Amino acid sequence: MALTPRLDLRQTQSLVMTPQLQQAIKLLQLSNMELSTFVEQELEHNPLLERDEGDRAVAAEEAAPVDMAGAAPEEPLVDVLPGHTEEAPLDLDYDNTWNNDSAADGGEELFGWGGRGGRLDFLDDEGDFVQTLARQVSLRDHLVAQLNMDVADPADRLIGLHLMEMLDEAGYLSGDLAEAAQALGCPLERLEGVLVRLQRLDPPGIFARNLAECLALQLRDKNRLDPAMQALLAHLDMLARRDLAGLLRVCGVDSEDLAEMIAEIRALDPKPALAFDHAVAQPITPDVLMRPMPGGGWLVELNSDTLPRVLVNSRYYAKVVSAARNKEEKGYLAERFQSANWLVKSLHQRANTILKVATEIVRQQETFFTKGIQYLRPLVLRDIAEAIGMHESTVSRVTANKYMATPRGIYELKYFFTQAIAGSDGGEAHSAEAVRHRIKVLIDNEGPQDILSDDKIVEILKADGIDIARRTVAKYREAMHIPSSVQRRREKMMGN
Repeated sequence: MALTPRLDLRQTQSLVMTPQLQQAIKLLQLSNMELSTFVEQELEHNPLLERDEGDRAVAAEEAAPVDMAGAAPEEPLVDVLPGHTEEAPLDLDYDNTWNNDSAADGGEELFGWGGRGGRLDFLDDEGDFVQTLARQVSLRDHLVAQLNMDVADPADRLIGLHLMEMLDEAGYLSGDLAEAAQALGCPLERLEGVLVRLQRLDPPGIFARNLAECLALQLRDKNRLDPAMQALLAHLDMLARRDLAGLLRVCGVDSEDLAEMIAEIRALDPKPALAFDHAVAQPITPDVLMRPMPGGGWLVELNSDTLPRVLVNSRYYAKVVSAARNKEEKGYLAERFQSANWLVKSLHQRANTILKVATEIVRQQETFFTKGIQYLRPLVLRDIAEAIGMHESTVSRVTANKYMATPRGIYELKYFFTQAIAGSDGGEAHSAEAVRHRIKVLIDNEGPQDILSDDKIVEILKADGIDIARRTVAKYREAMHIPSSVQRRREKMMGN
């Protein structure tokens, strides 16, 4: 066959991501603090952007009432930002902007994206990477990371977050546990059980309720909490008075041992939080505010304190563009004007999307807010995405690093998503948390002669309409630190 040049026409599909669309995706997943920093940088670099210092409300500041009988309003009323041109609404359903074969073609690598934790990170920004390395992790972030790793139950995580907000600057737990349990709608025993698990976190001594407990937690971490040490901690007032004779008597040790014990006590840290970070007690600024309405239902609104107030100075643009001396200057001004308008649109759409997602979460988890933590519904990203007409990955970005202030505390939006256990015979699905609670109740109520095996628990749950496997029951039981049926039978026989 002869090799000759020829012209062919081929039609192909390719992934096209404009810088503006990349910026919109990045804005959506930023926290309110990261967004504020980003906007400040844009204000410095773009002469056509300026901060709105007036009294006019910014976009999406209005509240969205939630009707529990149906879905929330599809489009909350939103004021148009100054400088926002009246164009077609900006569609940020990013994952529908390319065909489904893009991943197979290596589309993500073409744009330098790296996936971590279900988020898209823009790796072409070296400055952000360096800042991440240099930034000191706060104690709260340190505790949240451990909480996510050690506690699988979403309801227990919510309890843990609530207790985290009760820490003072020294790392002590302030406030009344009974009031916290009432606010969360959970039994006090369950809250105290979560507290015990939190007291095993790093740094040792965190979540203590008093000095003696703080020191005891640190000694337990060192495997030095023996009966003599416990007696010494129970009489710290005698140590403060230097009543050594009295301490020798109550601890049952000689003077040499007592001196060593006192030296160990003095080597401990009475304020573990201060040694790690001074910002432990700083409350999170919520992105969304939620409160009950007088006539029933809930009112969901964005926190105006977290919304950047920016506008495009169209008058200044018209003035300087008319004075431009050459094509390059006009091109630069046109690019800055387009970038400023796009930023305003992106901020507007970001606020709208957060409000939509938060409103739908409140509607779906309404029983949690009214009845308590054991009524968390099984909820996945797809449920919210289908209800509001957006892609799952968009909902995933919105729920990361966004917090909502509720009557039961401040929680990250992603914490309202729980696994679902299918119902038997096609019935309604059940929250994994609710199933775990049901297993615990069954075991707590079993008699000495009627110990329930995992298979028997499966039968009981299936009779109640919960379709669950035996290995799942065993996994949930072990996660709650409940021994096997053989161990429980032996313990109860020994107890009798």
